[in-house]
Amino acid sequence: MAEEADSATGKPRPVVGTRSVDIVVYLLLLGLALLLGYDNWRSGAAWESDGPQSGYFPFYLSLMLGAASLYGLADKVFMTTGSGGTFVNREQFSRVMQVFVPTLLFCVLMQWLGLYVASFLLIAGFMWFVGGIAPWKSLLTAFLFTVIMFITFDVAFDVIMPKGPLEAAFGR
Repeated sequence: MAEEADSATGKPRPVVGTRSVDIVVYLLLLGLALLLGYDNWRSGAAWESDGPQSGYFPFYLSLMLGAASLYGLADKVFMTTGSGGTFVNREQFSRVMQVFVPTLLFCVLMQWLGLYVASFLLIAGFMWFVGGIAPWKSLLTAFLFTVIMFITFDVAFDVIMPKGPLEAAFGR
């Protein structure tokens, strides 16, 4: 796949810069620190006569996390030396999405189709579309892997796995 390049520099076009990603991560960490701080303060963050309450140490750790997040956030917001470079360019983002989207679909489909059918679709799809492997090899490998996984978990070890309508048709 040919990657789009910036006409002025000839470099790949960035999807997002590191400064933007850093700011979002610092904000998320600050939100986590506030949530943890509030929850631990609510459960008790004082020192009693018999020692610390249950939220004492986690409360102060959340304060440190919040302070570090604020420092990092201020550093990135008031940064005066450029944008910090490219975090991910279009080609890299495309490759990440080639893995993320099918994996997300696998997680969603597993709820309705069961583990084995969803695994078959994921493996065959990855091999065929992402790996460029012949369809018959992809389908055969996915089928064999799914059968081996079914025999191992469901038959040999009798582990309860998410089932779908196909497994129900076989009485499993």
